[in-house]
Amino acid sequence: MKAVLLLIALFGYGTMQAQEQLEAKWLVKGNALLIPGMILNVGSEYKVSMHSTLQADVLISPWKSISGNHAQVYMGHIEWRYYLTHAFDKWYIGLNTGLGLFDLTKWNYSGADKFQRGFTILAGATLGYQYQISSKWYMDLFVGGGTSQANYHGYELVPPDRWIRYDAASEWNKSGEIIPYRGGVMISYKIR
Repeated sequence: MKAVLLLIALFGYGTMQAQEQLEAKWLVKGNALLIPGMILNVGSEYKVSMHSTLQADVLISPWKSISGNHAQVYMGHIEWRYYLTHAFDKWYIGLNTGLGLFDLTKWNYSGADKFQRGFTILAGATLGYQYQISSKWYMDLFVGGGTSQANYHGYELVPPDRWIRYDAASEWNKSGEIIPYRGGVMISYKIR
């Protein structure tokens, strides 16, 4: 009887180990939605418990100009995600924080020969849905946003080709707002 119980215990342990090896623990990912705009958004997500993961990602928009508007953005985020079923499966909510550097024309200054250059600190939440496509591939649909606390200098073009500051701040101009700043369709590949 002891031998049978020992065999059952060993079989159960072996099955759990095999299942754990099949289960995803680490994904690398890229945002397919931004590829047509030649904007790079790549990251890595790592399982830390049955329901949670940590993700780190970067976004690079290298464009000095799009239709005459400045469009350079460099951001990095760290996000903790809680999955309602289990890690990497179905609905999740996430809390994130990040830093960004920018040289861009704000939407309300488009076509006005003005741009802003500075940095921002971001903190917010994400809502997403991730599912497995095949044994190695996953798809992650997500949207997120929160507070953006920016420090920047505003510049205006003075003919013929000189840029001067248009804002009245002696040091940094400051701007705080609630905005959407994350979103897309990440295609993920299971590394381990």
